[in-house]
Amino acid sequence: MLKIFRAGFVLSMLLLVRPCAAGGSLPPDFTQLVEKYNTAVVNISTTQKVAASDQPQLPEGMEIPEGTPFDDFFRHYFGEGGGNGAGPSEVKSLGSGFIISQDGYIITNHHVVKDADEIVVRLQDRRESVAKVVGSDKRSDIALLKIEGTDLPVVKLGSSEPLKVGEWVLAIGSPFGFEHSVTAGIVSAKGRSLPSDNYVPFIQTDVAINPGNSGGPLFNMDGEVIGVNSQIYSRTGGFMGLSFAIPIEVAMKVVDQLKASGHVSRGWLGVQIQDVTRELAESFGMKKPQGALVAKILPKGPAEAAGLQVGDIITEFNKQEIVLSSALPPLVGMTKVGDSASIKIIRQGQPKELTVKIGSLPDDDEPVLAQEAVPGGEKVDRLGLSLSNLTKEMRDQLEVPENGVLVKEVKPGPAFDAGIRRGDVLLRLQDHVIKDVKHANEIIKALPKGKSIAALVQRRGGSIFLALKLAD
Repeated sequence: MLKIFRAGFVLSMLLLVRPCAAGGSLPPDFTQLVEKYNTAVVNISTTQKVAASDQPQLPEGMEIPEGTPFDDFFRHYFGEGGGNGAGPSEVKSLGSGFIISQDGYIITNHHVVKDADEIVVRLQDRRESVAKVVGSDKRSDIALLKIEGTDLPVVKLGSSEPLKVGEWVLAIGSPFGFEHSVTAGIVSAKGRSLPSDNYVPFIQTDVAINPGNSGGPLFNMDGEVIGVNSQIYSRTGGFMGLSFAIPIEVAMKVVDQLKASGHVSRGWLGVQIQDVTRELAESFGMKKPQGALVAKILPKGPAEAAGLQVGDIITEFNKQEIVLSSALPPLVGMTKVGDSASIKIIRQGQPKELTVKIGSLPDDDEPVLAQEAVPGGEKVDRLGLSLSNLTKEMRDQLEVPENGVLVKEVKPGPAFDAGIRRGDVLLRLQDHVIKDVKHANEIIKALPKGKSIAALVQRRGGSIFLALKLAD
């Protein structure tokens, strides 16, 4: 009986001292971090004058609820009368930011202050100041503000480089206008690329970020700002476990340029790239899919001058390995304009190394061009394509100076399965540049069966490689 009692006592003691989570550690305590740096986080309120037709509207028949906790929230965003008045009005929005210098420089998001007629910054002690925009950069979604002040509280800047996936992080901001709200979570991924932001390697977290958090700081456990909260992925408009922050290194490089000149210059290579899929890797004779596949060389750009070619696969940029194509634009963008960069490529299965002088990224994106089919054409039964030669007028419109044929029709078959569509311009198959319809027929007739073939097409002004395979 005594042995049973002792065994039970020992087991009870073991249960008492057992860590509450796998890995042997208690949940982190953020209280000291919040107390130390909360005062450097600010609420940003913007006002924009808009015409009645541009005002946000409440759904028809809906009225602002009176006497509810969200009464102020509705009036803040929709104004008195729900934004359904006939005259010009003011639209207000909320965001967050953080002070990086004692004399009043503040980082926030570009989209927080975009088109604002007035920007008011409110500190934790309720002081308010009208801020001026030193500069704002759409591509990185970073804006730099300035308020008057001395000895203002500031955050401690860190680095996102040593950040590890699974590490705890914390955000402070003003979600839905609730100032200085604190949320925490973990790093879900690093170097994440989003479709609309090729030049930012985002930090992905599961920290609860909602409208109003934008522009606020993301802290590590040492109390250092390692990111600027920028975007959420959501189907409802609210938090769904996918939040994205701009690495502080990217933000500070933008800030330094905004301070110096009011605008940002980025490195530019002058190529359109895409990922190498398993099928494309097979067509290029690669053991595994990796690198950035060059789908188009822009005329008179740095890549053209350096001798890069369509079909080259960039595997390394300035000694940085390129596994996914999304890794290349941020590296190029952060390279100083005018500097020389080393590039390792695979060309027709052979490794090569080139040196390119980095240019300046143009301000305007490449225009989207219409592509229309023309009468006539010649049926290519093997792929299920009907092709037409391009007229001079079409080449001028599509910016296809030479070579290539227009896809007039696509029927079920290898081409359709690969993703080739009506209106595409077929530029090359494997290593063969297509001159005209007759030449295309000759190439297609000689294509091997059961092997992936890389087909380069131009679509809406951009180029993309697709992998097609003829059945055995």
